[in-house]
This record gives sequence, structure tokens and C-alpha cells, in this order.
Amino acid sequence: MRSMRRALSVFACAVLQSWSARTAEIPLTDLSHLQLKNARAEITDYRGMQALKLTEKEGSPGEAFAIVNNATFHNGAIDLEVSGAPSKTAGDQARGFIGVAFRMQAGGSRFENIYIRPTNGRADDQLRRNHATQYVSAPDWPWERLRKESPGVYESYTDMVAGEWTHLRIMVHGSNASLYVGASHQPCLIVRDLKLGDSEGAVALWIGPGTEGYFRNLKITGENEKART
Repeated sequence: MRSMRRALSVFACAVLQSWSARTAEIPLTDLSHLQLKNARAEITDYRGMQALKLTEKEGSPGEAFAIVNNATFHNGAIDLEVSGAPSKTAGDQARGFIGVAFRMQAGGSRFENIYIRPTNGRADDQLRRNHATQYVSAPDWPWERLRKESPGVYESYTDMVAGEWTHLRIMVHGSNASLYVGASHQPCLIVRDLKLGDSEGAVALWIGPGTEGYFRNLKITGENEKART
């Protein structure tokens, strides 16, 4: 009986270990960890914190990102702090777009993306507030198409202030994703049909048109490969 209990205990430990998570804290104060696309990057002090600053490269097509080297992501969580606001030269439609691209395919041609529009968080217009968060999938599912075909499904309201540090947590499993903002224990955005399906790929720090973006404290937590067999 004792040997059976011991065997069961060993088996349980093995199962727990196979499902245990691995966490990587990515230092964003070293540009050698990043591959830039349509972006300019520098390390700077922002609101008393050392951070990575991203802006669009001159002549870029309207969005820019920094791919994290050697970080393949399937299921798990992505945590980081961001601060986004329209740049001084941005147009009237700029919102400080900032977020995370994940499961990115080689070269950045296809990826899932969850981002926020910080200036919408406390806008006087309720419709703008309803567009404070957004899910898109490049290149086939931009926000315009999702908003037209499924109004209100892939964006939502949450409180935020442009230019201030905001904590984002993106939870991903299979074809599902959830966005948590600030210290909330409840997601403000739930996606049940990620357009790239149950895939894997790189993680990138993302900014939209006319944005001055700052990033810090990036942490990627993913399942061990054993948990996927």
C-alpha cells in the first residue's frame, strides 16, 4: 500500500512538473535583444523609470514594432508596463496606440495584436471610450474590418490615461485571449477566435501611427513543451 501511494505521489509530481510554467524576464534596456521594424528605439528615463522608447521610423507605413529575439510564444501570459501618447507631430486621429504583437510569423508578415488607445480612456465621447482596447490580426483582420463586420466584439472600454504607465497582461490559450489592464483581476477584453488559430510565433512590442511609446518590465510566461504533447 505504501509503495502504491509513493508511486502515485511520484506520478502526480511528474504531471505537475510537465504543466509547470517557465518565465522569462526580458531586459528592455539592451537594444541587442530586439529586432526593429519601421521603428526607432532608444533607452531613456521616463517618469522616473528607465524604459525603452519606440517611435516610427521616418517614412514608415504607419505602424512599427520591436521583435524580441529568441522568444517563441504559444500559450501563457505576457506582462509589461506601457505608456503611449500621440507624438508632437501626430495628426488628429492619433490615439497613442500601443500594445503587444504575439504569435508573429517570420518577418512580421502575420501576427495577432492586442493594443490600447490611451487617449480614449477618459474621452468625453462615449463611443470613443468604447474603443479604448482593440484586438486585430495582421494582415487580414484590421480594426476597420472587425469593427464593420462584428461591431463591439473585438474592442472595449477600460480606464487609462495617456502618457501614464499602464500595466497590461495578455493571457493566451489555444484560440482564446484575454486582456487585463492595471490591477484588475477581470479581463476587459475577451477574444474567443484568434484569427491565426492555435499557432505560435514571436513576441513584439508594437506602436501605431503617430505614437510615442514607452515599454518596461516585460515578462513572458509560457507552458513547458511537455504540456503540449
